[in-house]
Amino acid sequence: MAPRNLSHVAEFILVGISDCPELQVPLFFVFLIIYMVTAAGNLGIITLTTVDSRLQTPMYFFLRHLAVINFGNSTVIAPKMLVNFLVSKKTTLYYECATQLGGFLVFIVAETFMLAVMAYDRYVAICNPLLYMVVVSRRVCLLLVSLTYFYGFCTAIVVSSCVFSVSYCSSNKINHFYCDHVPLLVLSCSDTSLSETVAFISAATNLIFSLSIVLVSYFNIVLSILRISSSEGRKKAFSTCASHMMAVTVFYGTLLFMYLQPQANHSLDTDKMASVFYTLVIPMLNPMIYSLRNKDVKAALKRFMTNPCNSFKSMWL
Repeated sequence: MAPRNLSHVAEFILVGISDCPELQVPLFFVFLIIYMVTAAGNLGIITLTTVDSRLQTPMYFFLRHLAVINFGNSTVIAPKMLVNFLVSKKTTLYYECATQLGGFLVFIVAETFMLAVMAYDRYVAICNPLLYMVVVSRRVCLLLVSLTYFYGFCTAIVVSSCVFSVSYCSSNKINHFYCDHVPLLVLSCSDTSLSETVAFISAATNLIFSLSIVLVSYFNIVLSILRISSSEGRKKAFSTCASHMMAVTVFYGTLLFMYLQPQANHSLDTDKMASVFYTLVIPMLNPMIYSLRNKDVKAALKRFMTNPCNSFKSMWL
């Protein structure tokens, strides 16, 4: 009887940010602080936009779900990463790796489209303010958010299934700090052309489509702001989308840097550094961007800190 051909290895080894032993403990504390700040900031945004009656608008409804996505994305990546800084055997089980890749894809795809939804929300608020509560009704908000999560889940199922349908029967050392599809497919000992094509088409489609929505929305927003006669009116209109513009610039800038760099300069180490930004740093920065530049959020935080019990009571009234 011919020996059975194993389709996959039992576990993978994650190289991490660096394989230098002297850097493991310092990096652990750096990324522990990043994750703690991320968790505190995003959970704070979720709490404030849930309990404060003055933040029950479509804009803050979408911001709440962006915070959920940011917290979910960092939580899929950071805990395992932190553990691996402190252990000598940096392994992850085969199905644990598949689950992490799926979770990461759900949240990263959801984030690209949540930012697009938020850009559309700002477009309606500035360009059609009289129809805002009609166009962006509660039903529409729920539909847009549901479709965002559903599409992220479907993308994760399709891409993860393709990545883990190939054979992994030789090297099991992943040159990354989490299970991403690019370093995984490098390890495969079978034909990966279909998996690479599906992953590339999915990433390119999601990036182009969501970025197109953002650019068209902001093109119309800029035109609308330029038509405002008073400088005070232009300043007020711009301030309502300044935080979102900053978040979009950081997020899409990182993704475009990763996908549009020349092939000669492309490497897994470059991908690793870019991944640190959109999985850990950006989820930490977003709550700061939206809170430090937003008077409503700062006022809500002040009210909550002054009387948290009253804030929770008002949520049920």
